[in-house]
Amino acid sequence: MRVTIHDVASHAGVSAMTVSRVINDSPRVSVDTRKRVQASINKLGYVPNRLARGLIQRKTGAFGVIVPDVANPFFTLVVRGVEEVAWRAGYHVMLCDTQGDLERERGYLEDMLAFQVEGVLIAPVGDGSRPHLRLLTRNNVPFVLIDRSIDGFEGDLVQGDSVAGARQLVAHLIELGHRRIGMITETGDVSTARDRLVGYREALGQAGIAFDAELVVESSAIDPTAARSATLKLLDLAEPPSAIFAVNNIAVVGVVEAARDRELEVPGDLALVCFDDIEHVSRLYPFLTVMAQPAETYGTIATQLLLDRLSGRVGQRRRIVVLPADFIVRRSSGAAEPAPAEAG
Repeated sequence: MRVTIHDVASHAGVSAMTVSRVINDSPRVSVDTRKRVQASINKLGYVPNRLARGLIQRKTGAFGVIVPDVANPFFTLVVRGVEEVAWRAGYHVMLCDTQGDLERERGYLEDMLAFQVEGVLIAPVGDGSRPHLRLLTRNNVPFVLIDRSIDGFEGDLVQGDSVAGARQLVAHLIELGHRRIGMITETGDVSTARDRLVGYREALGQAGIAFDAELVVESSAIDPTAARSATLKLLDLAEPPSAIFAVNNIAVVGVVEAARDRELEVPGDLALVCFDDIEHVSRLYPFLTVMAQPAETYGTIATQLLLDRLSGRVGQRRRIVVLPADFIVRRSSGAAEPAPAEAG
């Protein structure tokens, strides 16, 4: 059975109120009594009920983190950055993975409100998340949006420049001679997908290439199998693309699988670029040409913005941080990789 505050009080020979005062660092306890109670806490392995303490103090020392796909290496690194800053600040993190599902997202936010988290960091599912965020504003819970914005919704935001990044990736393919460039994207309800489609179209327009809607196929951003099916649609066109831009590092896995299904070589038969690097894979086998975003930095900056809100150090004005990405050319696009710099 769980050790209670009354078990500690009995073991230490004091009242439950005295144990409570020791836990809450009250000065109304003698040094000897404090040591005796602490010894009992350690011996019995008592863990205070943080929720109960939070209800009393109106401070739970916890905030929520909600991401659409914790298996995506980008969001895995975001969470790592969040955890690092939160731990140093004395906060605990409740992590939830919506798997891109709006119903799950709402349920998790309701749970976080019930547990009285002090704030929320969220990469929303999409525009349909708007009423969920209103739950937070109505309950005066500060939050910071990560990676994805919500049209018409004001709030602190940490994001990348998806338009410019997509434009550079597609322009790179055009410079290599490609004219039919496919795009595997996700639903237009997601701001990053919309922005990357804008960048894709801008790159085509700047090169005098007409936009062809049949070369853009929507897929799931969390399921490589869906991206594989979407890519097969492109590859089975009467005039298939010679290059593909994948919206993220999950979609790109499906693209590679589809190319393998059709016995196509990357980049010999099909050039490939994508957003977001796959850190561990790129160390073992540097292959993908990518627009690598500093995912962990997204988490650290977003957490600091939230901590600023919790401390009352900022006013009501919205804060937007746009982080630059790193364009990395590797084999998958078919370009010659830059030679390593000589030591000198």
